[in-house]
Amino acid sequence: MSRREAWASAGLIFLVALGVRAWAAAQIPFPIPEDATYYWGVARNLVDGNGLTSGALWSYVTPARDASGALSLGFPRPAFEIWLPLPTLLAAVPMLLLGSTAYAATLAVPVLLGAVLPVLAWRIGADLAAERGLLPGRALTLALGSGLVSALALPLVLPSALLDSTVPFGVAALAACVLATRLLCAPRGARVRDPRLVGLGLALGLAALSRNEAIWVALAWAILALSAGGASRPVRARLVLVPAVVALAVVAPWLVRQAITFGSVLPGQAITNAWSITGFEIFAWKEPATLAGYLAVGPAVWLGDRVSGFSHNLVNVLTLPGMPIAAVGLAGLPWVTRSRSLRMLMVSAVAIFAITTLAFPVQTTWGTYLHAAAPAQVLLIVSGLAALDAGLAWVGRRRAWTRPVAWLGPLFAGASALLILGLGIPSYGANAAATEARYAALAGRFAALGDPLEPAVPVIANHPIWVAEANRVRALALPDEPISSVLEIARTFGARYVILDGEFGGWPARVATDPDARCLAPVTLPPPAAGQPPGTTDFAVYRVACP
Repeated sequence: MSRREAWASAGLIFLVALGVRAWAAAQIPFPIPEDATYYWGVARNLVDGNGLTSGALWSYVTPARDASGALSLGFPRPAFEIWLPLPTLLAAVPMLLLGSTAYAATLAVPVLLGAVLPVLAWRIGADLAAERGLLPGRALTLALGSGLVSALALPLVLPSALLDSTVPFGVAALAACVLATRLLCAPRGARVRDPRLVGLGLALGLAALSRNEAIWVALAWAILALSAGGASRPVRARLVLVPAVVALAVVAPWLVRQAITFGSVLPGQAITNAWSITGFEIFAWKEPATLAGYLAVGPAVWLGDRVSGFSHNLVNVLTLPGMPIAAVGLAGLPWVTRSRSLRMLMVSAVAIFAITTLAFPVQTTWGTYLHAAAPAQVLLIVSGLAALDAGLAWVGRRRAWTRPVAWLGPLFAGASALLILGLGIPSYGANAAATEARYAALAGRFAALGDPLEPAVPVIANHPIWVAEANRVRALALPDEPISSVLEIARTFGARYVILDGEFGGWPARVATDPDARCLAPVTLPPPAAGQPPGTTDFAVYRVACP
């Protein structure tokens, strides 16, 4: 492929991906994943001059330093005790230009970055085609198909229409894989100033500012670089150390901030999530996940958790949303495992999948792997198209076809992806609009009740981030614990109301059985001005009636 053809292909894929993602973003008026709402809310606070703070306190495990320098829980709540800041920092740039109140302003970054993902998929497909020595027509088809199918695949489009960590991590991780492939094939002495090494370090550093799973991408590179054949020991050492130094320079300011704010550079309860039994422990007040509690449940539960986590990650995250090409790619993985051009991508994707499944089997069903799955999703697309290309070539030889039909594979995959995309995005957008309407109406309904929500007086909710950001109030996480814990939280923070949306662990059933339920007085909110969105249940609201 000539340089002109390469630029034309990359430009075409970028424009198609950009248009698709802009259309998807226009369908989604509110970030219904709570982590996306969190990133948006913190960006809004940052642009408004309130620093990296959040109106929601959803994890009680990690205290932050107050004005006196002591570690404590409370408001204003410093953000990012667990999650990482890159989505918020990127979103703040268009907010500065277009205003902090416009949610659409924040989507400029994920839409643009999301359009880069298919370009990287195209490059990976082109590398595989070159390694296999495909004829120019088949090589172009495999490369363009990898990019265009990635531009239409629902699992890669949807995160590009939201402000969360999926796209920044995916772009950084895939960029690292593309650069790593070139370094492994031609180290060129691994000079310290080699732009590929510096670029790899930047990619790993940006990935580390997006998600904690970046450590597994970095570890994959270290393993491959240290085992690189034909390279001397000093070259292998530089292959690892130069990107490591650059990545550390990128991440170091954030680590300093975390140490000053939270007293540690480690990401809050991220490690203790491995001991989760139900998943609700992330909101715990008195009953956090512990190693002793996890050991007490026994081997049968441990095994069952990992079976559930494995099936969730494989089926719900990778296969079903990417059908049918993801299923074909999964079946075709054994035939691409030896490909040098996919080695870094393969090792990274497998490492992330295995560690999130085995070490965090419960929390991975809450989205841990979902937001780190972009490398695996691209791998399955490229693998699937390579399998279809090889299958069509085999059939062509058997049937003595005289015309090339390699384009049938990407056409089949792209048409299927477009169908799923056309059904999935509008449905998701309608759900987002209904969620926004329900939560934004809370302030008016409390005002009509005669007891308006006050910005400085927190409420307790099972969706504290939505409550906080839709109404610009403070909100506290509702723990899946006895009502005595809720009363203690209310006394500690001065909360007056508990807002429950649907079922949440043992809620609302415990209101009928817990002896302390007398301290939660049911409240009937006036109906919203526009009426309750169809197909939804109303909030269950309780006033804290005990001092």
